[in-house]
Order: sequence, then structure tokens, then C-alpha cells
Amino acid sequence: MSKILLHSSFLPMGSMAIVVLVLVVLVVLHPCVFVDAKTTYIVRMKHHALPSEYPTHHHWYSAHLQSLSSSATSDSILYAYTSAYNGFAASLNPEEAQLLRQSDSILGVYEDSVYNLHTTRTPGFLGLNSDFGFWEGHNIQDLHQASHDVIIGVIDTGIWPESMSFDDTGMPEIPSRWRGECESGLDFHPSLCNKKLIGARSFSKGYQMAYNDGYFGNPRENQSPRDQDGHGTHTASTAAGSHVANASLLGYARGIARGMAPQARVAAYKTCWSTGCFGSDILAGMDRAISDGVDVLSLSLGGGSAPYYQDTIAIGAFAAMENGVFVSCSAGNSGPNLASLANVAPWIMTVGAGTLDRDFPAYVQLGNGKRFTGVSLYSGQGMNKPVGLVYNEGSNTSSNMCLPGSLDPELIRGKVVVCDRGINARAEKGGVVRDAGGFGMILANTAANGEKLVADSHLLPAVAVGRITGDMIRHYVRSVSKPTAVLSFGGTVMNVRPSPVVAAFSSRGPNLVTPQILKPDVIGPGVNILAAWSESIGPTGLDSDKRKTQFNIMSGTSMSCPHISGLAALMKAAHPEWSPSAIKSALMTTAYTQDNTNSSLRDAAGGAFSNPWGHGAGHVDPHKALSPGLIYDISIDDYIAFLCSLDYGMDHVRAIVKQSNVSCSRKFADPGQLNYPTFSVVFGGKRVVQYTREVTNVGAAGSVYEVATTAPLAVNVMVKPSRLVFTKVGEKKMYTVTFVTSGDAAQTARYGFGSIVWSNDLHEVRSPVAFTWTKL
Repeated sequence: MSKILLHSSFLPMGSMAIVVLVLVVLVVLHPCVFVDAKTTYIVRMKHHALPSEYPTHHHWYSAHLQSLSSSATSDSILYAYTSAYNGFAASLNPEEAQLLRQSDSILGVYEDSVYNLHTTRTPGFLGLNSDFGFWEGHNIQDLHQASHDVIIGVIDTGIWPESMSFDDTGMPEIPSRWRGECESGLDFHPSLCNKKLIGARSFSKGYQMAYNDGYFGNPRENQSPRDQDGHGTHTASTAAGSHVANASLLGYARGIARGMAPQARVAAYKTCWSTGCFGSDILAGMDRAISDGVDVLSLSLGGGSAPYYQDTIAIGAFAAMENGVFVSCSAGNSGPNLASLANVAPWIMTVGAGTLDRDFPAYVQLGNGKRFTGVSLYSGQGMNKPVGLVYNEGSNTSSNMCLPGSLDPELIRGKVVVCDRGINARAEKGGVVRDAGGFGMILANTAANGEKLVADSHLLPAVAVGRITGDMIRHYVRSVSKPTAVLSFGGTVMNVRPSPVVAAFSSRGPNLVTPQILKPDVIGPGVNILAAWSESIGPTGLDSDKRKTQFNIMSGTSMSCPHISGLAALMKAAHPEWSPSAIKSALMTTAYTQDNTNSSLRDAAGGAFSNPWGHGAGHVDPHKALSPGLIYDISIDDYIAFLCSLDYGMDHVRAIVKQSNVSCSRKFADPGQLNYPTFSVVFGGKRVVQYTREVTNVGAAGSVYEVATTAPLAVNVMVKPSRLVFTKVGEKKMYTVTFVTSGDAAQTARYGFGSIVWSNDLHEVRSPVAFTWTKL
């Protein structure tokens, strides 16, 4: 089975290696587990072929399944989807799945995938008004009132309903159109919901089917919406948490915590469990959220690249888009590697991560006088005198990694231990050092991590440093007879420059599924984000961490995604008539690409300038997004023409699109013809690529725009017309852009970047352009 990750750097680096090891052990100890065992399959039906004798599709699915296999029963069906998907999820053996594939009523049968999980100062950093959670200078009271009617659905690990971030003081009655509910569970009573948290459900049939023997079960988990992990509470409160004064993580980042849309409603759909998020459960959560009536769906999780008709999230998101629901997903935490993105469907808002202008510095002072800066969220006191420093001193060859049982207490007692990052969780390494009698830890990156830094709430004095600094510290330990170190902690530092910076972990383009669509779409705050937390687990997530805190600081595209989800909710309140594509366009074309030093955005991975494969259209600017001037809208028919241009068979197109009469009578000659707000030009063997775009005037009547372009020297860009004149609001205009590359460009360049900008005195509508000549 494949894995879908919750996009949070809270997960240990190298966790996949551990998963693989556990699976190997299971095969050895229980070989029967994987032989002829039933597993979950997601089945796409020809929905409109429902025979008249069946009262519901569920009855038809059950009867059809039992007619093909004597071992199938009505209990074999785990979910019968209605809103997000035409089909069902069922527990089948491989033979039964093959029989279904041969049926004329079936469009596709796919084995369930497992997706894994991939935030106080953020509203101020984004320019949001501190009193109302919206843009300064606009009709705040009307927008404040309107956002009460916007509902954000969060697909994640559940919710901690007692958090003050979900307090409903002053909120009006729940919108009458809401069809959701709060489920009861062993540790969750429906009365825990209120006018803020208006829905809470859990979906675990796929999870239970896969792990019904209990090998991966977590004894703390109950099949209820309660969040035992913390991730879901964090993301939900980031999107729409209420105002909470004096919030902090053990004193760090103290201030007022609030979500992007603090007056919006929240509905939690728990689809992620201790071993990950199963596609069948995710699809069930999305299916229910659409029928419940959410306006925005936020998914801080994802997996690898796959064709859209095999991508559970892409399929569910398409149905959401068809129903007017905006879908925001995390881009993944596999950066700075190129082509490492998840959730790249063009109807999804794919969100990368950037830094805030806030940091949590910590310092390492070596015995040779050199002082280095790292990061830490350790809440205790620093060291007042030097202590011994050791590296790779243990009972086995894994002591440099500080794996459990690897350190020799006789060699490290009372000393600071240098631990290489990787394999086990960052905070767990500190626990290993503490348990062996060590006094402190320097968590040093290796080449695999580069300069990626994440602040953690360590259990002992600890500082995380990048690879370059780590190499110098390791060299110092090896080169002197009695190395020493002093660790100290700088607390919370504001107004950091430069910021934002593209996070090193944020996944990068190009888009492997559809190279003609530029991804990610934007970046948002995703490093060291303070938000609400589950009190069932300590801030490190370790079983040994018995600390309780109402807020936690986390990093990952999991954290940037709900920022954009919350902003989309505010956009929906401001412009209820706008489509999801229009809201997406406004957020993209108004994004900025300069930091607070007026320099181009930089990449934390190496300090060089970033590019659109790292930051997409740029960092979101909600103030400007409210009034973008022009938007690039995309209809459902446009998306169908896009899918047909990918040379998918009709069964594959129907696996994504729910319409009964869908056809490919209209298709683009090139997928890049989709009316997307950005451009990705793939020359391949061609010298000329031409695209047409349509923009809609959402600014003032009589608006006039002039175009300006930038491109690499090897590319000539021509835009016709070069001037757009709009006589009225809502008027649409088309333009054609022609990209011509020089004959020898493919020999001298692999990729490059540019932009197309339509502007007047009030608006700048910017579209980044990526150029590629050879396959990467």
C-alpha cells in the first residue's frame, strides 16, 4: 500500500524506513497476514446505470457485489459514497476485485491508499485587522457578519472541542442550511459542539479494515471525533480559531492566538489515525462534508503523484469544486527536492510553506570561542557554565544518531551530546540523551537535511543547527581533547529579516502529473506556527512527554494550508458569488514575490533566490486579494476539456467527473490551454508555444490594463492585445500569449522563469511563467 502523509514536520525524519522495517517484521512473524487477505478497494460505478428495482445505490452496490462473489456479504461494503464519488469502498480479496473489474457496470477498481499527515502572530504578519480578522480599510462590519455564514470543513485527526480556540461567545445561530452533526463516541459527547464547532464526525472503516488484528493499533484511540494527535486541532484553529488572549507554548510566542477567519464556523472530519489516513476514509469524510454543506475544505495531508483518476483527494476535490466548495491542500514536506509535490490537480489550491518574521533562536558556544545560532523551543533555563561535549560515543554504530539504546551512560553522563538528525524523531533523540544521563543535546543536520531547521519543544536543553554548523561542531569535537559547549536560549524574537523565506522542507515543482500546470500555487506561513493543541498528548508527541499545553508550535505545509483555507473563507464572505476558481485566482495573482527587505524571495535551503517552483505565484497577500482587479475563472466544462486533453480514456474521465453525459467533444490541444492564473511552458521539441487566456473585470467600470513581460534571454514573449479596456464590471476579455524560444536554447538551458503582468494605477495582476526545455 502507498502512504499519504500529514504534511507536518512534526513527523520523524526517516519514518518511512521504520514503517518498512515494521512491515518486514510482520511478514516474518505473520506471513498469513498478506496472503489472500481481504483489503479495501474503492470501486467506481456507472452511477446512472442504477436499475429501477433498487431503491438506492447502496442496495444496488451490495446486490451487484454479492452476485459476483459467494463470499461477499452486505457487510463487505464499508462506504457507499454519494456526493464526492459515484461508487463505494468494500472489503475484498484480489479475486473479487478482479471480478468487479470485468463487470460492465464498473468504471474502475483501485486498492485503498494510505495518506500521511504532511501556526499567533500570523494574522498580523498577513496584514489582517487584529479586531475583526479581516482587511483594514474595508467594510469590516459587513464582512465580519458575513463570515458567520461560512463553514470550513477540516479533514484531519479530529478536534479537541474544549479548546478556547473553539469558544462560541458572541456567535449567532448556526446557519439554517447546515446539514451536519456532532457524533457521539466513547470520549466525545455531541454537547461538546457549539455555535463555533458545528460539526464533528469520524471515519475509520478503512483504517479498521487494514489493521483489524491490532498490530498497528493505538490503545489511546477511540472511534470518535476526538483528536488524540493534536494535528487536527492545530490546523482547525489556524483556519478559524476564535480569539484567545495570552496564548503561548510554555512561554514562547506569547500573544493573542486567532485563526485566519475567527468568525467562521468549523466542522471537523476525523479521517486520520495513528497509522495514517486511508483514502477510503478521506473520501468518506469529503463526501459527508460536501453533503453537510461546507464552503471550504482544508486537507493538510497528501501522498505521491498519481494520475488524477487514481488520486482519491483529487477525485473528492473535483466533486467539491462542482458543488462550489473551495479545496486547499498542503504541497508536501519533501523539499528542497525538485518534483516532490503532492496534491497538484488544478482544481486544488496547492500550498507551500514560508517563514514568519518571528523566530526562536538558540545558541551554541564552543570551548574554542566560536558561537553558532540555531533554533529551539526548550522552555527551561540555559547553561551557566561549559560542560563536556561528545559525539558518536556509544555502545554501537548508531550512537551518532542517538537511537534508543545506542548511548553509553558512562561516556555521556552530564555532558552535551551531538546527535545527527535522521531515522528517529528529533525530540525523541533528546529523550534518549536524557535517559542515558546526558545534560543537553545539539541536534545537527547532515547532508540529507541541509539547512532545514525546525524548532522543537525539547525535553532537555537542546539546540538544532544546520549542516554547515553541524559539520564545524563535529570537527571541533574530533579535533580537541576536551571539547566543551554552553547552550543558551533567546526566547521569541520578532521582526526577523528577511521574511518571508521559502521553507527548505516545502515541496517543489515541477508538476510531474501535468507539467503544463505550474505548482505550487502559493506559499503561506508554515514555520513555527502557534495554534491550539490536544491536551491528550505532549507538545513533542512522544509517549514519554507528560507535559500538557493548550497550544503548540509546529512547522510544515500542514500549517500553511489552513492559513489559505481561512483566507478563502474570508474571500467567500466578501464575494459569495465567486467560484472556487475565482477565489483561487484572486489569491494567486495578488501574491507578492518580495520580502520585507524589498528583495526577491529567498530559499531557506541554500539562501539563494527562490523561483516559482518553490513559491508558486508568491506569498499570499489577503489585503490585495480582496480586490484583485481581474480574475481567471474556470468552469466545470473547462476542467473536463482539460482532462480530455490528457488523453485519458472516457472511463478515466468519468472516474473524476460525476456528470452522466460527460464527453470529450471539446478538448484542449494542450493541457496548458486551461484558463489557469499561471503558465508552465514546456517546449520539448517545439520552438513556439501559444496559449489564450480569458480575464474577468471585477474592478471598476472603465478599467484599462497594460501588459508587461519578463522572460529568459532565450525566450521572446508576445502578448496580443497588449492593452485591455473594460467598459463594465463583469466584462470578459481574451488575450493570446506566444512564447518563442531560440533554436539552440535546449542545448544551453534546462529551465527558466518569467512573468506576465497586467497593471494599472490600482491593480497589478501577476502571473509567473515557468519554462522547460528538457525533461527533468
